[in-house]
Amino acid sequence: MKQLQPREAHAYLKDNPEALFIDCRSEMEFLFVGHPQGATHVPWNDGPDWEVNPHFVADVKKLAGNGLERPVVVICRSGQRSFLAGEALEAAGFVEVVNVVHGFEGELDEQHHRSSRSGWRFDGLPWEQS
Repeated sequence: MKQLQPREAHAYLKDNPEALFIDCRSEMEFLFVGHPQGATHVPWNDGPDWEVNPHFVADVKKLAGNGLERPVVVICRSGQRSFLAGEALEAAGFVEVVNVVHGFEGELDEQHHRSSRSGWRFDGLPWEQS
């Protein structure tokens, strides 16, 4: 699995317009914290139980059409859930999977805040809030 910084992932998406851009955070994060423009929401896990979504891979396959060769870029809050989701996609046969390192909100700072050190939003990349 490729590991790309947010700016690198943004450039990758521009260079590969056929790529799927999957935001695998919870529905609340996607809607209320915001999300990258162009990202499709498919949760890796979600409340109230926070169990892994048993339909995640099938949902991404459906979005990909017939192509396991179609590139998939996965993002979450910090890059950890998206890494696990990417591993599941690779295990299911997807050939080109990219994890966005530091995710949408990035690492925690000394005050335990996000979006102050790294991440898609910190880098000023296009995002929106529903």
